[in-house]
Amino acid sequence: MADGQALDEVVRFTSELIRIDTTNRGGGDCRERPAAEYAAARLAEAGLEPVLLERTEGRTNVVARVPGTDPSADALLLHGHLDVVPAEAADWSVHPFSGEVRDGVVWGRGAVDMKNMDAMILAVVRGWARQGVRPRRDVVIAFTADEEASAEDGSGFLADRHPGLFEGCTEGISESGAFTFHDSTGRQLYPIAAGERGTGWLKLTARGRAGHGSKVNRENAVTRLAAAVTRIGEHTWPPRPTPTVRAALTALAALYGIDPDLDDVDALLEKLGPAAKLVEATVRNSANPTMLEAGYKLNVIPGEATAYIDGRFLPGGEEEFRTTLDRLTGPDVDWEFDHREVALQAPLDSPTYARMRAAVEAFAPEGHVVPYCMSGGTDAKQFSRLGITGYGFTPLRLPEGYDYQALFHGVDERVPVDALHFGVRVLDRFLRTA
Repeated sequence: MADGQALDEVVRFTSELIRIDTTNRGGGDCRERPAAEYAAARLAEAGLEPVLLERTEGRTNVVARVPGTDPSADALLLHGHLDVVPAEAADWSVHPFSGEVRDGVVWGRGAVDMKNMDAMILAVVRGWARQGVRPRRDVVIAFTADEEASAEDGSGFLADRHPGLFEGCTEGISESGAFTFHDSTGRQLYPIAAGERGTGWLKLTARGRAGHGSKVNRENAVTRLAAAVTRIGEHTWPPRPTPTVRAALTALAALYGIDPDLDDVDALLEKLGPAAKLVEATVRNSANPTMLEAGYKLNVIPGEATAYIDGRFLPGGEEEFRTTLDRLTGPDVDWEFDHREVALQAPLDSPTYARMRAAVEAFAPEGHVVPYCMSGGTDAKQFSRLGITGYGFTPLRLPEGYDYQALFHGVDERVPVDALHFGVRVLDRFLRTA
């Protein structure tokens, strides 16, 4: 059982990690080393031997191993990233890098994504050191750089260049699952992630005939690009529920006494009410235009125009994704992957999933654990190259009114102290039984 010092430490560590600005603006504009050194020092104080690894100077990762009592057991990877997305201080109620603890809440960028989980990991393993506890299986801890961009300096680098550090790992635990979802009827759901959509970030390029802005031009690259972007943005992708999503829909339908008609997914989602939010983004592929670039002067028609699309595809859905993009872009616009990573799916009948469920239910008996698939991606994608099956499990018991998913990358990101305490207790119980 997690001790009182672990509960105090998780709050302090969350706050102190938030104060270390590890904003990742993409393109290599980030420096995680101060946070990595902080985490490594806390691990060393617990008697572990962390190693710091960099592909690029300042983009630092930390890896340590906690030996288990059963050397024949498969190892478990426990990972969290150290970088955060940008935050505009003027938009926030408190400074996003203050780590302020006010009225029982820790404020700041990273409070839920995901310095809270980093702090939980540190607090749990330090509690084990004080109590003389060892897990059954080896637990490999990895704090990574660059998750909020390409992961090339983080989990991708670790998986490709340092696979030996993860020897024996067959499963991994990270963001984001086992949080409280309030469904507006009084029920509290705890979704545990067993899948992720694949990442298909696209670059579209339209080429045409450059010319004077006052002349008729039927080969205008901007016009061609705009038409393709409009077709992509307005496209309705057909539902293709994967086994994880089908299990989620079935579990939710049973909870609400609804016929789980998986042949009409959209109608089923309407019947689920607010709970549909847990699955509606993962029943189909998606492609959302996000950036446009063209031209250098108002009265000059450019010969080239570029757009970027945030695309996501389901497990087994990449071929349909590619084929559809070929059709939507048309003959005058080329597209390519600016960044691509695989879709993931994890078994729901594994002992590990059962133990995660049991750990949540031990401390939230009023809750209903359900499976779900993440709409975005995590470092689990890169670690899957090593044969590691990934689950989303960052336990937090949140009061009504906290929209956990909206706080990701949002303004006034924050986490209640009580939620951190819950997370430490649940994570500690799970890891002891895993």
